[in-house]
Amino acid sequence: MEAEFRAEDLGFAIELADALLNRFEDRDAGGFFFTAHDHEVLIHRPKTGHDNATPAGNGVAAFALQRLGHMLGETRYLGAAERTLRLFWPTIRQSPGGFGSLLRALEEALAPPEIIILKGPVDEVVNGCRVLGANPRRLVLALPNGISGLPAALTKPESDHVNAWVCQGVTCSAPTEKLDHLNY
Repeated sequence: MEAEFRAEDLGFAIELADALLNRFEDRDAGGFFFTAHDHEVLIHRPKTGHDNATPAGNGVAAFALQRLGHMLGETRYLGAAERTLRLFWPTIRQSPGGFGSLLRALEEALAPPEIIILKGPVDEVVNGCRVLGANPRRLVLALPNGISGLPAALTKPESDHVNAWVCQGVTCSAPTEKLDHLNY
């Protein structure tokens, strides 16, 4: 959604996040099982947080849910990510080198990303992304005029020039046209 925002992608991300919560979350202890609740009964349902050759599913899930939760102001996603981090925290403290994906999620939980919403004509919002540049501590969403059906947190008025809102969660600053002032 940061590369090219499409409402369909946001809808798909919400569907995936809801399926993750409904089918894999351990609502009692936190974290996510490797198999769904409706899977055949197993002797053991793994719920790992340790990274191997690939990042741990719990680390990836916590990070993705946080990003989506911050973007939409959705507390269900943020709460599930927090419960996952709390579950694995004792093990992370003992051996942090094996939990890079959960540490990345923890970093963002402690210092949530700045969200910048750009709204205006398509060419100008694309150029606005270039002006702002890449920053891992920032989530930039370029929303061209004409997108409908957005969640309340992303709904901003259309105009004939690009405007930017700097947000923390669902609290946003007044819009500005001066994108170069946001590039720090």
